[in-house]
Parts: sequence; C-alpha cells; structure tokens
Amino acid sequence: MDFTRKLSFLVFMLCVLISLKNQNAETSRKASFQNPVERKLQEDDGLHEWLRYDYYNESCPLAERIIRSTVEELYGLRPDVAPALLRLVFHDCFVEGCDASVLLDHGDGIQSEKDSLPNESLRGYDVIDIIKLELEEACPGVVSCADIVALAARESVLMAGGPFYPLYTGRRDSIVAYPIIATYELPSPLDDLSKTIESFASRGFDERETVSLLGAHSTGTIHCKFFFHRLYNFSGGDGPDPSIDPEFLQLLRSNCNSIHHSSRPASASPSLSPLPSSEDNNLSTILSQDAGMKMDYEGPRTGFGTLYYRSLLQRKGLLFVDQQLTSGAETETWVRAYSSDLSLFQRDFGLAMIKLSNLKVLTAPKGQVRLNCRKVN
Repeated sequence: MDFTRKLSFLVFMLCVLISLKNQNAETSRKASFQNPVERKLQEDDGLHEWLRYDYYNESCPLAERIIRSTVEELYGLRPDVAPALLRLVFHDCFVEGCDASVLLDHGDGIQSEKDSLPNESLRGYDVIDIIKLELEEACPGVVSCADIVALAARESVLMAGGPFYPLYTGRRDSIVAYPIIATYELPSPLDDLSKTIESFASRGFDERETVSLLGAHSTGTIHCKFFFHRLYNFSGGDGPDPSIDPEFLQLLRSNCNSIHHSSRPASASPSLSPLPSSEDNNLSTILSQDAGMKMDYEGPRTGFGTLYYRSLLQRKGLLFVDQQLTSGAETETWVRAYSSDLSLFQRDFGLAMIKLSNLKVLTAPKGQVRLNCRKVN
C-alpha cells in the first residue's frame, strides 16, 4: 500500500509538471495562469515553517497509516463515509480555517457550529471519533483533530475514485466555534453564479478553483429536499427552473412527488452529488427509495469528476448552484474542460483541496491538540 501511495504521489506531481508545460488555447484562451505550485507556496509563505510533510514522522510515525486504514475499513462497511468526510473538511475549513471547530459540541461556553442550519445534515463525526481513539491509543495527545479531518477527507477522495494529493500536517485545534459564520457564510444550493463566485473568492479561490472544488459533488447522494424548489414554482414563478432538461425534469418530479412542499431548503456543501450522465441506460437504478439521486451510479470509485461536469453540460445538474456553473463564460470553459479531460480535473482538484486544507490553520503555540475532538481540553 505504501508503494502504491508513493507511486500515486509521483504520478500526481508528474501530472502537475506535464500540465504546466502543455497549457494551450485548446482548454481556453483564458487558460494562462501562474504556476499553481509556485503560487501556493507564495500564498502560504510562513505557514510551512510549522506545517510540513510527515510532521508526525517522529512523534507518531503510524499516524497517517492509522487514518488511512481506518477510513478504508469503514468505507468498506459504509460507502457513505466518503462523501460525509469530504463535506466535513469543507464545512470546517470554510469557517475560519481548518481548525476542527466544526467538531465541537455545545456546552462549556461553546455554541456549536453543528447547530447551524447549513450543518444540520453533516455526518462523519463518529468516524473522526473512531480515528481519534485509535490515534490516542498509539500516540496519546499528539495528533490534532484538525489534521485528522484533513487527512481523512483525502482518504475519502481516494475511496470515491478521486486523486491522491499531498498534504502538510501540523495543524492545531481551535478552542472556540463559529456558529454565526457557519450560518451565514457557507455556500447555499440556492446561490446563483455571482454569489458562488463571491463566496469562494472571499476564501481566496478564483473561478477555476471554484469549478474544480465543486467537482467534489461527484460522490454521495442528493435528496429531493435540496433541489425540490427547482421543480415547480421556481423563484416564485409558476413553472420550473428553465435550466433543467425537460425530460429529466419529469423524472425528478416523478421521483420526488412524495416530498412535503413546505420542506425547508437545506444548505449545500461539496459532497452533495449532481445528476449522472444520460448515457446510463438504467437510470431508474440510481433512484433510491428515500427519494435521492446517487452520483456514483456506475459503481464505487468510477467517474469521479467527469460525470459531474458532463451532466451540467446536459442541463442535468441537480443543485441550482451546480447548474449555474454553465451560465458564465469563464466557469463554463472549465466545466467543458473537466468534462473531457480527467487528468486536468484531477490535477486541479488536488491543488484546490491542498489550498482548502491550508486555509487559516492554527499552528503551535496557538490552539491545542484536543484529547476528545468534541470538546476543548
């Protein structure tokens, strides 16, 4: 397994180098961009003095292996572990940085982020607890919950068929939570393109990175409550969202006809899945009994990325925020590029996840290493 991961790392870096040398107008006339590795190092200048590869090499040499094996084992029992962990890292890092604040329970002066509307459907807390217990047995008080969240998300991407990407470690855990920021600043499935771009730009992501990050919607299930508002009286009108393919609209209405019309809209995050490609000949097989749509309908670990973008071009994105990516010239350019070039998407997605995982991290002496991820020491 270690050899496979080393090989994956080399392939990832090779793809970066090849891609940087072969940028051309075929992707987009606007595709010129600064060397992303160089740019990332500039953005994180000073950060890497404390974050580094193999941070736990001496203090807990089996840390990453324990996280990897635990995620793999749990994924074998519960494939929904992958999208849950991917959502978790996004909801953590997007709110005041990757500091495990999203894991804190209510109590002892803490107002939990878990109680905010966008986080009501978050899952995966129990997975982090299991990993933390394993690590505390091996290396008590050493591995931070923030690093566990970031590394577990990376393993979940691999389990879902996405790329491996290298991560620095050495994050520390927050001693406070940010429920107000979680309530008002996490992206929503109702956002139009301008709001989405503005939201991600506030965290330092450009349009290309935004489109690649939303490719995380390639795994998991979207339930009707997340897109039901698009099927009938869209935006207060008498009809559906005109951006939905008409034939698919009828399929969605049929699948969601039992949902309660007054269901409260939920907030989105990049682990909800878009609609699959119309190339599937057994579309009914992806309709779950609890009125949801699975993205990985071709089977686990297949189609991560390209199916998502292809569905948007077919006007079959489930979430309004996803379908909106085809309404702008720049964003549509990258949707088209990623729909036909898996290696380009995987490279860009990996770089975007590295950047996400490094947002406003705490490093020593700030923060702490929580002994229980749900509460401050």
